Amino acid sequence: MVTMTALTPDADGHTVSPDAGALVVDRRSGKVGVVMGHVGTYVQLRPPHGGLEWDVPPEDVRLPTPTEELSAKVAVANRRWGR
Repeated sequence: MVTMTALTPDADGHTVSPDAGALVVDRRSGKVGVVMGHVGTYVQLRPPHGGLEWDVPPEDVRLPTPTEELSAKVAVANRRWGR
């Protein structure tokens, strides 16, 4: 299941890494991913429809636009229905 969790700033105004399950975008590649967890200083993302994880520095993740979020959810639904 893809859920949406907002990136929240800490007391100093720095972005806090998103929780597992959050849908985010890797700013470096533009790819949408689901946060699977954290390893060291990196956020581990996986494509919403499954696949290999990749590591992203937390400062390089952002919330998806409504279009990016919808596209990711459609890709998951299409894969579920074999399209």
